[in-house]
Amino acid sequence: MVAECAGLPLAIVVIAGSMRGVQDISEWRDALRELRQCVVDTEKDSEDEIFNRLKFSYDRLPKNSSIQECFLYCSLYPEDWNIRRQDLIENWICEGTVQKLGSRREMHDKGNAILNRLLNCCLLEEANKEACVKMHDVVRDMALRIKSTGPGRFMVKAGMRLEEIPDEDEWNEDLDKVSLMKNEISHIPKNMSPKCLMLSTLILEGNYGLRQISEWFFANMPLLKFLDLSNTGIEVLPNSICNLEYLTTLILCGCRSLKCMPSLSKLKALKKLDLAEVGLCEAPEGIEMLENLEYLDLFCPNLRRPPREKISKLFRLQYLRKHRIFPTEIRGEEVAGLKMLEWFEGRFDWLKDYSSFVSNLNHFRRPSHYFIEVRGTAGHFWKLNNNDLPDTDKEEAGLFGKFDNNDDPDTDEEEAGVFREFDNNDDPDTDEEEAGFFRKFNTDEGEPKWVIIFRCEIGVDELLLPDDLQDLRIEKCNMASDISIFQKNFTQLRTCALEDCQGIGCVVSLSSSSSTSSTVMNNLEVLTLKGLIGLRDVVKVETTRASLASTISNLFFSNLKQLRVSYCLKLKKLFPCELLQGQGLQNLELIDVNNCCEMEEIIGWEEEEEGNQTTTPILITLPKLRKLELEYLSKLKRICPERGVMVCESLNSIKISSCPKVKRIPLCLGRENAQPTLPAVKYISIENPKEWWESLEWENPDDKTVLLPFLKSKTGGNPWVDIKYGEQEPEWIS
Repeated sequence: MVAECAGLPLAIVVIAGSMRGVQDISEWRDALRELRQCVVDTEKDSEDEIFNRLKFSYDRLPKNSSIQECFLYCSLYPEDWNIRRQDLIENWICEGTVQKLGSRREMHDKGNAILNRLLNCCLLEEANKEACVKMHDVVRDMALRIKSTGPGRFMVKAGMRLEEIPDEDEWNEDLDKVSLMKNEISHIPKNMSPKCLMLSTLILEGNYGLRQISEWFFANMPLLKFLDLSNTGIEVLPNSICNLEYLTTLILCGCRSLKCMPSLSKLKALKKLDLAEVGLCEAPEGIEMLENLEYLDLFCPNLRRPPREKISKLFRLQYLRKHRIFPTEIRGEEVAGLKMLEWFEGRFDWLKDYSSFVSNLNHFRRPSHYFIEVRGTAGHFWKLNNNDLPDTDKEEAGLFGKFDNNDDPDTDEEEAGVFREFDNNDDPDTDEEEAGFFRKFNTDEGEPKWVIIFRCEIGVDELLLPDDLQDLRIEKCNMASDISIFQKNFTQLRTCALEDCQGIGCVVSLSSSSSTSSTVMNNLEVLTLKGLIGLRDVVKVETTRASLASTISNLFFSNLKQLRVSYCLKLKKLFPCELLQGQGLQNLELIDVNNCCEMEEIIGWEEEEEGNQTTTPILITLPKLRKLELEYLSKLKRICPERGVMVCESLNSIKISSCPKVKRIPLCLGRENAQPTLPAVKYISIENPKEWWESLEWENPDDKTVLLPFLKSKTGGNPWVDIKYGEQEPEWIS
C-alpha cells in the first residue's frame, strides 16, 4: 500500500492513519483495491493524484455519521490555524453536526470522540499550542475542493488579509457556508445584499475594522442559522437581524464597540447568544422571549442593568455566564430554578442569595461546572491608579477598581488583577494554584467547581458549601470565632485558600466525638492560609493523644501537596506530629511558612509528652517533600520535636531566612559503609551562612560536610550568590 502512495509522505501518513487498528487481511486487500481504483487515470505528480490519495482516507470515514461533516467544517478556519478544541466542538454543536443528546456535556463528549477519531486518522494534527488542533494545508485544500462543487458549497477566504468583502457576484445562491474570518475588511457597501437563499453559516469573526453593516445585507439570507460577528468593531447591529427567523446562533463576543442592539424578541429559534466582552451597558430587550435559548454569555464588563427577573424564564438554559466584578442583582432562586443548567459562572451580592442557590444545588440536579463568587460589599466602582493612595488605603478604596500595577512591583497579583484572565505562560515558576485561581475557567480543564466568598459576615451557622466543591477561597470575611469551615465531608475539595479573615481560630478541629473532620481533607492538594490574625491551630486537637489515633483517619491530609502559611500572627505550631501516622501528609511536597511572629515549631508534639525523657528518636517521614521554606519566623525554635529526625528522601531545596533561634536541621541522611550518602538536597539557602551554619547541631557531624557544597547565601539586597564552599550554583528546583 505504501507503493500506491507514490512516495508522498503526507499521503503515507494519512492513509496509514485511516488503516490504524485494522487486523483483517481481507480488509487490507479491499482497501488496496479501492486506493488503486481512485488513482486510475490520474497524471503522475498532478494535483489530482495527491487529492485522490488523500480523499481515500476521507471516504473511509463513516458516511452514516457526522464525522465527514465535522472534518469539512475545519476547512473554514485559516490555513495553519491553531483551532481550540472546545471552540471547535461548541461550533459543531451549534451547527448541528454533533447529534442532539441529553445534555451539553454529553454533546461535548461526543465532539471530543469525533475529534480524536480525526486525529487518529491523521486528517487533523495536534497543534503546538495547548488544547488546539490544526489541519495540514494540503489536507485543507482537499477539504475545500470537496466543498467547491455540488450542493452545500463553501466560500472560504479566511486569513487572506482581505480589505474588501468579496464582490456580490461571488456570493452564489447555492452557498451553504461562508467564512471571511481573520481578514482586514472594514467596509461593506450600503447597497450590498448577496442573494444566498441557502446560506446557513456566515463567519466574519476577527475583522476588527468592520464597524457597520447595512440593513440590506442580510435581506436575502432567509435560512441563515449561524452568524459569527465576534471580535469586530461593529457599533450597532442592523435591525434586519431580527428578521432571521431561523437564526439559532449569534456570536458577538469581543465586540467592545457594540453599544446598542435591537430587540431580540423575534428570534424565537435562537439557542446560543454570546455577548462576552461586549460593550453593552444594558442587556438586550426581549431576551426573556427567547424560550429556546440554551447558551447565554453575559460576561459584559460595562453591563449596569442586567436582565433582572428575566433569566428564570429561560428554562432551557444549559450555560449561563455573567460578569463577576460589578453588581448584577442576580437572585439565588432565579438561577436555582434553571433545572437544565450545566454551567454557571456568576456573582451573588448577598450571602442569602448564594445560600439559596447552594441549597438547591445540594438537593436537585447541579451544574457540572460552576464558578460562584459572593461579594458582600457592594458600592461604587472606578478606575484607580494605586499610586494615588497610601498602602493602607489601596485595598479599601481600590479593590473594586481597575488597578494599574505596572508602577508597583509589590502589588499583590490577586488585588491588582483578580478578575483578569491569568496567562501562566508568562511565568514558568508561578504556582498553578496561585496563578490559576482566578483565571477564566473552561472545559479544557475538566469540570471546575469553584466558590469564592469575599467580604461577607459569616455567623455561627454552618457555612453552606456545595457537596461537590473542588476549589474554595474565602477572603476578607468576618467570621464567628467558633465557626467550623469544614463540618461536612467535602471529598472532592482540591484547593482551599483562607486569606485576611477575622475570627478563624482553627481550620479543622479533631475531638473524640469527631465524625467527619478526620476525613474531610482526604483529597485536598493545596492549602493556603494567609493573614488569619486569630488562627491558633491549623488542626486543633481536642482529645488525648491516646484517643487521637482512633480519631484521625489514615487518609487525613493524605493527598496534600502544598501547604503555605503566612502572616498568621498567633500561630505557634504548624501541625501536630500525630498527623503523620498512617498515610497522613505522605504526599506533601512543599512547606512554606513565613511572617508568623509567634511560630515556635513546625511539627509539634502534644504538651502531655513534653516531659517524656525517653531517648528513642521520633522518626518523621515525609517521602515526597521537595521544598522546605521558612522565612521571618523570629521565635521559631525547632522544625520538629527535640528527639525528632526527619526522613525526607525527595527534599532538594531548603530555604531558611530570619529564623535566628533555629539551632538544628533535623535531616536524616542515608548511610553506606558508615558514611553519609549524597542526599537529594541540591540547594540550601540561608542568611549569614558561615556563622549560623557553624553553630548548627547535627545528628552526625559528617552530615554538615556532605551538605556544605550546596549552601547559598543572601547578603543584604543582593541576589543569592555562591560562597566559598560551593563552586557551581546548584539548580533551583521549582
